[in-house]
Formats: sequence, C-alpha cells, structure tokens
Amino acid sequence: MSNKITELFKIQYPIIQAGMIWNSGWRLASASSNSGILGLIGAGSMYPEVLREHIQKCKKATDKPFGVNVPMLYPNIEEIMDIIVEEGVKIVFTSAGNPKTWTTWLKERGITVIHVVSSVKFALKAQEAGVDAVVAEGFEAGGHNGREESTTLTLIPMVKEVLEIPLIAAGGIATGQGMLAAMVLGADGVQVGSRFVASEESSAHQAFKETVINTQEGGTQLTLKELAPVRLIKNKFYNDIVELYKTSPTPEDLKSLLGRARAKRGMFEGDLVEGELEIGQIAGLIHDIKPVAKIVEDMIAEYKTAKRQVEYLF
Repeated sequence: MSNKITELFKIQYPIIQAGMIWNSGWRLASASSNSGILGLIGAGSMYPEVLREHIQKCKKATDKPFGVNVPMLYPNIEEIMDIIVEEGVKIVFTSAGNPKTWTTWLKERGITVIHVVSSVKFALKAQEAGVDAVVAEGFEAGGHNGREESTTLTLIPMVKEVLEIPLIAAGGIATGQGMLAAMVLGADGVQVGSRFVASEESSAHQAFKETVINTQEGGTQLTLKELAPVRLIKNKFYNDIVELYKTSPTPEDLKSLLGRARAKRGMFEGDLVEGELEIGQIAGLIHDIKPVAKIVEDMIAEYKTAKRQVEYLF
C-alpha cells in the first residue's frame, strides 16, 4: 500500500499507532514499527530522562521509522524537544497547543511534524504553521478530546475539503473496515489508539487492558469539559464526577476531585475503582488482547476484504 502517508513516513501501511499516555512505551512503538506501521512513543506521561531511555531502547529494538507524540502543554517541553533532537528522532506528533510554537523549530532540525486537531479551524491553523500532515480526531476518541464534539464521520470530509497537506483520520478506528471508511471519506491514513491499548506490548496495566475488552457500547463518556474534555470508562471515579456535577461545581472543585496522577493510577497501575480509565468508544468492538503484529495483520486483511466487498456492490 503506497500513498502520501507511507511515503511521508517511509512505512509499509498507512497506519499510525497513537502516542497515548501510560500506554505507549518503547515496546509498543517498536513492535508497531516492526509490523510495517508508524509507532509512536507517548511522551505525555514521561519525565525527560525517561523519554530519553524509551527512545534509546526503541532505536535498539527496531531499525524502522518511529516517532514521539508530544502534548505541548507539557511543563518540561523545552527539555523534551532538546532530547528528541539529541537522540535523532525524525518524526514528531504535536498536540494540545499552538502548532506555531514548535513547528518551525523542529522542521529547521530536519524533523517531520504532524499536529493533532479536532476541528476544521485548527486543521487550517496547523497547515498555516507549516506542518507536514494533520491528524483530525473525532469525538469518538479516547483520552483528551476536542470541545467541538464533531464525529469522525463528519470531521474528516470537512477537513479534507479545505486541506492541501496529507490527512490522517483518528477516533473510532480499530478495524480494517473502519480504516477503509476513513480513507473513502478522504483520509490518507489512520491513527489507531484504543486497539493498541489492548495489545500485548502496550505498557497499560493488565487489569486495564481486560477492562477495555469488557467495555461495551455506552460504557464510556466525555466529561470534565470545564478543565479539558476527556473520554473515560464509567467506574467509581467517573460516578464521583457525575455526583459532583449535581452540586454545580467550580473548576477548582473539579480539580480537587481529579487530584494528581489519576490517569497513571488507573491505566498504568491498574486501579479500576479510583483511577482515570481513558479509552475510545470503539472499545465496544475490541474483544481480545493480541500481539501488535497480529492486530496489524488483521486490520490489513479486513481492509482488503472490505474493499473487495464494496467494489463488488458497485
């Protein structure tokens, strides 16, 4: 499969394994890259020197391209970016911030830059900032989400209509059928998160992985919009948020309930009661924990079968 995305990243298939906090360490990223897609290390949950260690281990585990996802609200952002350059990483996905802040700096150092957006407006801003491609992420996605609540089905064709650079679809994609649908809508490739959480190589806690594959339709909800919208599995912590909302809480009240390291507690340490369990709506379609190589193999087979079926219909 050769197109704008495979050529941009020098990969076999136009699939990106999303860089997710507490889930995307070097094992997941290297396994993804070794399977012919683009693996990403999620820097959002790593101290600078921890990120350096993961990059170094990833370089030893794969000779294929891989990248780093960097939320730009990160407190040690300058140090993170310096480490990325020092370690020779050539692909950076930025999110949660203004792409103008770092895009030129990174590109001057020979790095391919992709920015994650949730709206047409921000897709255009990213293009104006000079990024090489855009990830447009729909409302279905897990973790931190856009405020617009545009679904992938509507967002992708609207972004495609105005964008001149390559477009990667994200949000609600975990199968080859979903991949084909996104590309029919105009995407050049897809970014997949939740499906790779439930992989053997993911750094997520086993208890969280098992919770993901047992989550059914309606089992997640977007909340905490006053702080930063986030999609969570409904557990005791989520129910505590619901109860707090009944009291018309201030943002400070919500921050107090959220506390610190709640996502680490849930996804990385396996506290299914008090932890923050971030996953996409597509979890209802994920039923097993598999090696990354098998996930990729199945997605490509499903894509090809679905493509033949569509062609047969017409």
